[in-house]
Amino acid sequence: PFQATALSLVLDQTFPNGLDPRTGSRILSRLAEKRAADIALHVLSWQTAERNHGLNVYHYAAVVSACGKVGAWTSASLLCKRMLQHGCQLDTVIFNATISACENGGEWQRALQLFEAMLRAAEMTTISFNT
Repeated sequence: PFQATALSLVLDQTFPNGLDPRTGSRILSRLAEKRAADIALHVLSWQTAERNHGLNVYHYAAVVSACGKVGAWTSASLLCKRMLQHGCQLDTVIFNATISACENGGEWQRALQLFEAMLRAAEMTTISFNT
């Protein structure tokens, strides 16, 4: 809680008008590269709750990717639900990152369920078969 509050204060002071979509996407992508899923989740929540400036599939994909890298499958799954609530469609990038999160979190049955859902809902790529 303290760290989240401190991060919110820094974000509020640094970006008083919120993050523009491009800056938000770059920040979230860098956090994903650094495997900083907790911070990425908080930044996305801050952006959603406080500003909601042009959130799109790229913002969510970066955070789902960060979750995937650390095996945070529950957070990745919740983000998929949140995406749908905000009108974003789940694409193969999101499915693949969520499947990776399940795999890295030891949830292979959930990964298979997501793969089956992806077969029904999205166009697959060769990355999907290698996940």
